[in-house]
Amino acid sequence: MSVVRRHAVVAGAGIGGLSAALALHRRGWRITVCERASGPTAVGAGIVLAPNALRAFDTIGFDATRAGGRTVPAAMGLRRSDGRWLTRADTAALIARYGRPPLALHRSALADALAAALPEGTIRYSTTVSAVDDATGRPVARTSAGDLEADLVLAADGIHSPLRRRHFPDHPGLHYSGETAWRTVLPASAAAAVGGGVDTTETWGRGERFGTVPLADGRVYVYATAVAPEGYRPDDVHAELLRRFGSWHDPIPALLERIDPAAVLQHDLHDLAAPLPRFHHGRLAWLGDAAHAMTPNLGQGGCQAVEDAAVLAHLLGAGDTADVPAALAAYSAARCARTDAIRVRARRMGRVAALTHPFAVALRDLAVRATPAFATNRAMDGIVDGFELP
Repeated sequence: MSVVRRHAVVAGAGIGGLSAALALHRRGWRITVCERASGPTAVGAGIVLAPNALRAFDTIGFDATRAGGRTVPAAMGLRRSDGRWLTRADTAALIARYGRPPLALHRSALADALAAALPEGTIRYSTTVSAVDDATGRPVARTSAGDLEADLVLAADGIHSPLRRRHFPDHPGLHYSGETAWRTVLPASAAAAVGGGVDTTETWGRGERFGTVPLADGRVYVYATAVAPEGYRPDDVHAELLRRFGSWHDPIPALLERIDPAAVLQHDLHDLAAPLPRFHHGRLAWLGDAAHAMTPNLGQGGCQAVEDAAVLAHLLGAGDTADVPAALAAYSAARCARTDAIRVRARRMGRVAALTHPFAVALRDLAVRATPAFATNRAMDGIVDGFELP
């Protein structure tokens, strides 16, 4: 006698949605992913998968290195705009502490690898989930292409999640951090043009930051942030970046000269103004930015989405036996406190990095330099080494 597999609808084909789709598929669920974009896109930026995210992928059975290779930087750290190091960590020491190094990939490469591991036809592009009707106890996803009956709906519909707003109408929504950010990915030739000397670094100035991350495939992810009014958009992005960062330490000026303004993404940095009271409602659950949007200051937004996916799949188990409401309640219990603690820490880190007064900046830099490495590592252990299945 054949068993009818349970059906999960996933709203959103970002990293969190695709990770959850793959995790459930490998546990026997039938999956439909609805994505509002018209198709896969190569546009995007980088993502750094910390050891906690890589361990979460292990539980799913997905090897993230297939999305770009195994190349890792020799070191990573924090610098001043004149190039002086404030703190620097050797990658070998990180491997000794956490068992593996972080892996930096292009987001589209990671998304493509996750999508390729799903059955053909799983992802329905140009399809938006506008609402979930669960009046009968079995949810129906209302989509732009028609209704989809399901046993489970996952809202991975991003930081502006319509499903979050619909089901938590009294939640205050998003909070603007006070910073805007520019991101782009440069070809491998950019690293070669500056002598190959691109480290994984973030440089702090006065209310401004610039980061460089060599990706596993040889390209270079660069990003910059600045304190600015919400909605600020310069007419000439290239000129704006040169004005702000063109006099900073090498290789920043040379990298700026190689930026294609048309490939630069700009987004204001937001997080949730307050935590959601729970991550589930009946047979509907939220994950990733839809559940716990956080600023990128700890590099954990995507990593926490992967953790969400792993925990969800673990608790839901096989599609023919899962007690879905109970599993989603357990998911909320397992994930709410951890993700909100990281959201709060990321916000606090952003406030420190965005200081603008010269005296405050000098004290900040002195404090960072004076903090011993063991204290910095210990502060990060709960995040980078803190993933576990319930």
